[in-house]
Amino acid sequence: MSNLSDIEIAQSSPMQPILDIARGLDIDERYVEQYGRYKAKIDYNLLRDLGDKPDGKLILVTAISPTPAGEGKTTTTVGLADGLRKIGKRAVVALREPSLGPVFGMKGGAAGGGRAQVVPMEDINLHFTGDFHAIGAANNLLAAMLDNHIYQGNALSIDPRRITWKRCVDMNDRQLRFLVDGLGGRVNGTPREDGYDITVASEVMAVLCLASDITDLKARLGRIIVGYTYDEKPVTAGDLKAAGAMAALLKDALKPNLVQTLEHTPAFVHGGPFANIAHGCNSLTATRLALKLGDYAVTEAGFGADLGAEKFIDIKCRMSGLKPSAVVVVATVRALKHHGGSPKDALTTENLDALERGLPNLLQHVENIQTVFRLPCVVAINAFPTDTPAELAMVEEKCRALNVPVALSEVWAKGGEGGVALAEAVCRIAEGENHFSQSYELELTIEQKIEAIVKRIYRGDGVSFSPEAKKQAKQLTDLGFGNLPVCMAKTQYSFSDNAALLGAPRGFTLNVRQLKVSAGAGFIVALTGDIMTMPGLPKLPAAERIDVDESGRISGLF
Repeated sequence: MSNLSDIEIAQSSPMQPILDIARGLDIDERYVEQYGRYKAKIDYNLLRDLGDKPDGKLILVTAISPTPAGEGKTTTTVGLADGLRKIGKRAVVALREPSLGPVFGMKGGAAGGGRAQVVPMEDINLHFTGDFHAIGAANNLLAAMLDNHIYQGNALSIDPRRITWKRCVDMNDRQLRFLVDGLGGRVNGTPREDGYDITVASEVMAVLCLASDITDLKARLGRIIVGYTYDEKPVTAGDLKAAGAMAALLKDALKPNLVQTLEHTPAFVHGGPFANIAHGCNSLTATRLALKLGDYAVTEAGFGADLGAEKFIDIKCRMSGLKPSAVVVVATVRALKHHGGSPKDALTTENLDALERGLPNLLQHVENIQTVFRLPCVVAINAFPTDTPAELAMVEEKCRALNVPVALSEVWAKGGEGGVALAEAVCRIAEGENHFSQSYELELTIEQKIEAIVKRIYRGDGVSFSPEAKKQAKQLTDLGFGNLPVCMAKTQYSFSDNAALLGAPRGFTLNVRQLKVSAGAGFIVALTGDIMTMPGLPKLPAAERIDVDESGRISGLF
């Protein structure tokens, strides 16, 4: 197996018909909408019909700050669920749905790897069931209706200079960040500055993920603010009469997607990537279904615990009433050595000094889970053959000082069997009491909430707000949005807003350059540092290595 790529492992592993997976969860066929033999959407009305069925335990998987060395968060999530099944627990996975990132950029899908994957892997990392197309279509319908409204007489007195709504596309394309459209005469619309976001950063994505049902979805869509009038009043999708049509486009996308792991553990894969620039959690509907159908629902949030886990707890849990029973923080020895300054080409060589310098990154994430969010925690070391006994012992020793159990996860190589130790550790800590809390209270001002995240989670000295951000904070507060939670748009590579500050930096000030409201999603977005909501392609896009043969078999995807 060691010579096989992730996609080759997935393609060589037999799958069960998706109806069999659904039957294993006691899902009646009337709720199952098949997309071929191995994918299905589950009717969200199942949640209503399950009624008062008690929830299982919610297990959140997060990780250290990501590095080029890789952490294996999704791999661990999948392997943990398989491991729970190995020890006799009824486990269900709820994962984020990948964008097209693996195709246009670099490795970064959300299907796992090795023997711990969700399948059909290539479908999941490509168009899957069309959810992202629906999100993009709904987003761009609203944009079209907005510009058409202005063209047709602008009865709402929308100021074209104060339009905040952007079009989106599921593609890294820096060429689309800033543009001028409506050129070429009156018949082509009103000329104005415009731009695109990547689909995963769109407010429609967050709305889909946070909506509790179709009625809530439509209400949230109606609250989306697209711009402001000449007298600075907000204009919504509801004002443009767009919410109904947008909801119609998203009707099927709201239904969670059911697939399976290589070991046939049921997996809901639905919405939510990119926690560095967006909400970064899978859908509430999928999470709730997993909780109703399993004794353990294993889920993940995007990037490190300072981003994905913080948003999961401060936004998703706050809005939904969810409460994790345990948290897994994933790390690798090689990634910790990278945080300690070891060059990428030397990560396979034992280096206790670099490991010790990098360990504060892991320890800060763990301390945040324990002391800020007050949740029980276990560290999962995603094993590599190059890890030495001395390196593993150092990680365990440092974690033991925080009273945090450490489990070696070998799920990449061994699947569920390699996740048994982690599964047993998770079960032990999930049975205990916890005193779950968030990192800030909603009653604080927008500035105070951001400062609380920076000081308590990132351990920065404070926050610097640009003049524009200060003005926006006052405007948003005056408009009645001051009590919303905050969604931080920040580099994933550092606790700070400087990607080069690895480990656990101190003495920094976080720079907030812009604040905007996602009124439909229900949070304030704070853009920090040089973070962008439309990334670009790397010098060597992953697309250069991907191909398909005459039989339709894909190669080079991972």
